[in-house]
Amino acid sequence: MELIPAPVTASANPGPGPVLDPDTVLCAGPGTEGVARWLRAALGPPLGLPLDPAPRQPADAADEETADATNSVTLVIDTRLAPEAYRLDAGQKSGIRIAGGSAAGVFWGAQTLRQLLGPQAFRRAPLSARRSWPVPAVSIEDAPRFGWRGALLDVARHFLPKDDVLRFVDLLAAHKLNVLHLHLTDDQGWRLEIRAFPKLTETGAWRARSKEGHRASPLWDERPHGGYYTQDDIREIVAYAAERHITVVPEMDVPGHSQAAIAAYPELGNTDAVDTGSLTVWDNWGISPNVLAPTDTVLAFYERVLEEVLELFPSRFVHIGGDECPKDQWRASAVAQERMKAEGLADEDELQSWFVRHFDRWLTARGRRLVGWDEILGGQRPGGRLAEGATVSSWRGFAGGIAAARAGHDVVMCPEQQVYLDHRQAAGADEPVPIGYVRTLEDVYRFEPVPAELTEDEAARVLGAQANIWTEVMDSRQRVDYQAFPRLSAFAEAVWSPLPAPGARDFAAFEARMSVHYARLDALGVDYRPPSGPRPWQRRPGVLGRPIEGPPPIV
Repeated sequence: MELIPAPVTASANPGPGPVLDPDTVLCAGPGTEGVARWLRAALGPPLGLPLDPAPRQPADAADEETADATNSVTLVIDTRLAPEAYRLDAGQKSGIRIAGGSAAGVFWGAQTLRQLLGPQAFRRAPLSARRSWPVPAVSIEDAPRFGWRGALLDVARHFLPKDDVLRFVDLLAAHKLNVLHLHLTDDQGWRLEIRAFPKLTETGAWRARSKEGHRASPLWDERPHGGYYTQDDIREIVAYAAERHITVVPEMDVPGHSQAAIAAYPELGNTDAVDTGSLTVWDNWGISPNVLAPTDTVLAFYERVLEEVLELFPSRFVHIGGDECPKDQWRASAVAQERMKAEGLADEDELQSWFVRHFDRWLTARGRRLVGWDEILGGQRPGGRLAEGATVSSWRGFAGGIAAARAGHDVVMCPEQQVYLDHRQAAGADEPVPIGYVRTLEDVYRFEPVPAELTEDEAARVLGAQANIWTEVMDSRQRVDYQAFPRLSAFAEAVWSPLPAPGARDFAAFEARMSVHYARLDALGVDYRPPSGPRPWQRRPGVLGRPIEGPPPIV
């Protein structure tokens, strides 16, 4: 059983396994109807099987039984299991039974069944007239190690069409990842329709050209670039993800990374320190000096934005960025300095914290929880701290996450040195647009989200982890595929599968299972990086990156 991520336990049952054929029925117990729809839609076309619903049973029959279990797939909820846990049993006499602690657990069990059926089950149509599909006789008991198993997809730097996002959701689901962190705004583009402020997409969603490669590169792609998601597009993405038990967490950057918004509405910027009326959507990478002004007008503007965001995204968590906010314009702005004086703030770092804490309170009052990068911990004063529910995305190493956990905040670990998938995968000259440190498949596989120095209570604050896919040098779905896979497969195992002992993950065994998983990725049409290195069409000769030699600092 070459399963990825590896299950908690798996053992062979005696005798041969069941066989799916045209007479196999799909029996959905109460609460599993959505999983049954997904399973029929996912497995029916590639296997050429109808997977018809089981005949309705008498009212006094047990929900988990069918009249003829020997040729059935039965889905049931068993509340004795943890919500995302599942048990899968397959045998010739018992058929296939998937029990989950909730519909989510049943869904993850259905993903395991799909893997047991082989790479063919990941295609969209039959490859032959074959009409019977054996399933190994197995018993699997499984549950995720972490509740937050995420991936950030940056659609602000390079826009991805809606269908590419839906496809990415399917790839997350196939790996039992359950959070899509959608990075929707930045200096280089605003990607979400806000009906109260149409210029955010009319102007802010488009830039005249793009830097090709790293920001130090002399090369430019002179084509205009842009795009945005309508509110109906977002509703579709959110609903599609929810059917696959994935939560979409939106990110709207404040107060830095905001040049696209200021280009659309110049009054959002520090108008007494810079000519904001001349700003355009930024065409370079890095950190723009143009940040939001700390005014009541700006706060009210973003409250209106967030009102529409909350209508679109039911996620309890809303990410507001809060990172990489240059302070030069605030130092030069009389308005910003007056705000600091009025609020009794000692410096511009405290001003940034004041900005973040405003939206922390605003979201908390509406039953949501703020998430921000680890900079949101800075500039805090006694009596001016973040709400208890504020959650920290620890990206500058582990230090921010450790400090947050010790301060009583929940943490999502996503340290740049380990799980930023825009970083290059090898040191070879053929690696396309080599950015940052080398992060191999094995490096990502050995990622451990919980720092050893945390106590048991502090470690419980680590909700999980996510891999971040920043797209400055990923200008297409093909490039995203290359940077994300197969490393996202390794990450999925790091956050799902139990850790045998510190440092004890068996990479050789993982590589052996990946030899089968590559065929699944092939069937899904993923343009991953092969173990032997980039294929000729995956290389980007002449497009400069920023190689950094030596090991990264761990902070």
